[in-house]
Amino acid sequence: MRRPAPRLLALTAALAGALVSTGAAAPPAPAGEGTPAKTPVAVGWGGVVASVDPDATAAGIGVLRSGGNAVDAAVATAAALGVTEPYSAGIGGGGYFVHYDARTRRVHTIDGRETAPASATAALFQENGVPIPFAEGQTSGRGVGVPGTPATWKSALDAWGTRPLRQLLKPAERLARSGFTVDATFRAQTEANEARFRDFPDTRKLFLPGGALPVVGSTFKNPDLADTYAEIARKGTGAMYRGPIADDIVDTVRRPPVDPAATRNVRPGDLTAADLRAYTTKRQEPTRISYRGLDVYGMAPSSSGGTTVGEALNMLERTDLGRLSQAQYLHRFIEASRISFADRGRWVGDPAFERVPTRELLSQRFADARGCLIRPDRALASPLAPGDPRDPQPCAAAGQAVPTTYEGENTTHLTVADRWGSVVSYTLTIESTGGSGITVPGRGFLLNNELTDFSFAPAAPGVPDPNLPGPGKRPRSSMSPTIVLEHGRPVLAVGSPGGATIITTVLQTLTGHLDRGLPLVDAIAAPRASQRNQAATDLEPGLWDSPLRSELEALGHAFRLNPEIGAATGVQRLPDGRWLAAAERTRRGGGSAMAVHPHGRP
Repeated sequence: MRRPAPRLLALTAALAGALVSTGAAAPPAPAGEGTPAKTPVAVGWGGVVASVDPDATAAGIGVLRSGGNAVDAAVATAAALGVTEPYSAGIGGGGYFVHYDARTRRVHTIDGRETAPASATAALFQENGVPIPFAEGQTSGRGVGVPGTPATWKSALDAWGTRPLRQLLKPAERLARSGFTVDATFRAQTEANEARFRDFPDTRKLFLPGGALPVVGSTFKNPDLADTYAEIARKGTGAMYRGPIADDIVDTVRRPPVDPAATRNVRPGDLTAADLRAYTTKRQEPTRISYRGLDVYGMAPSSSGGTTVGEALNMLERTDLGRLSQAQYLHRFIEASRISFADRGRWVGDPAFERVPTRELLSQRFADARGCLIRPDRALASPLAPGDPRDPQPCAAAGQAVPTTYEGENTTHLTVADRWGSVVSYTLTIESTGGSGITVPGRGFLLNNELTDFSFAPAAPGVPDPNLPGPGKRPRSSMSPTIVLEHGRPVLAVGSPGGATIITTVLQTLTGHLDRGLPLVDAIAAPRASQRNQAATDLEPGLWDSPLRSELEALGHAFRLNPEIGAATGVQRLPDGRWLAAAERTRRGGGSAMAVHPHGRP
């Protein structure tokens, strides 16, 4: 059943968001000297920025305030996140950039995903025909892909930017040189990586100053990264792909600088200077579905975000989610996630190497054929077999089930809107928390371990796996930067970190806001569930400790406790023309939303 009057629902939720922002938002967190206060929601004119970090958000706001557009601000924010969120993102990683251009009223995307070396084969993570332990792929040169983030910045600025890169890198360079205030999240992430960081002298020196964990409230400086940013500002992003920085990356991957006293088995990689020189981003069409009269745009493969979120929304659209009980809403959300993940595992990979049926996965015919599996009185069992989008048969499966492989859960996301109505939803990553754990000596940034997003071996014996490694191939991702339009105008943009839980976080945020009527900041804050075609569904404490859990268990659901899922941000256009930015209230210590003019028109 389709909900009537989707515009009325969106506007009602928007008004509720505005009321929450002025009356019920959490108080700003204390800030260190020179650090902006954190607040999870902001409303105003002239544009907004939301990220996990107040220094990064402030960098983007500064660009908007000086006349830059959403793309300019997104690059400045991302560069600053490379300083303050070095375990989640940075120039040693990659990501996906989704942009709504208000001038043309079109959505564009950039695939800035890392690529495997030209020498990579399907056996990249195997030895003697046996997959190596995941931890040994994670902390190695073998897991490092060609970084795509600097090239993404260049592609975005060349296409839509109005400010030179050298200007946009200045806030991040200053932040790296003068330092930022260490918070509890940064210390906890460092502590979680302490053992492997100590095995790399350059990583140890940078992130364990004086041999100890950074102290909450202290100032953390990264002069090497400041110098690297300054060099890229002078020479352009090409400096990452040829020249001294590129040479240092290659040397680090091929000869990981491990402490001689370390007992860790750190395998070298086979990245070459030619691999770096050959790297290019991909400009491609976004995924697009219609949902409740709105157009939902996402990232096409190599990301699985757009297809998996889109397929799930297509299944859910046949039910009036707004009229269901909370338990029945969560039941259908979990089941749609389960089914779409089953199909993702079988069909989605890098389309340059695999036949990915993107259009068919997003067809309503396929969604209806798969959605008929959802019963209101009983949960499905995982791993669930996939369907065949090329020949949809009602309630049918197309072979053996494919379990969902592991993806690192750390990444970061930012959302920006400018005074002209352009919007950016940008997710970027170095994969695991701390990436490979390997810092490029003298350069101040960690290298990714993104190639561990490939399957180390076929996910199920005898079943085709589109996500095996290959030469120059992009590993499948779950990053799901999303922009929602109504009649060609943006109403909403969201995204999140969290590995494979990104998809379910974005899906739950969208349905919580669009269907359940939650203000955006509340949809982001709501306790999360994440089902990824696995035997148990992850639940955050707010659901684990709720009577809803027993109601869902009575339907056959199984659960495991997950202390924190994702860390979303979003922006929303309000009916009066103002923008609302929203971030987390508590996850990762809370996020940071700011507006250029929060108190009225300029």
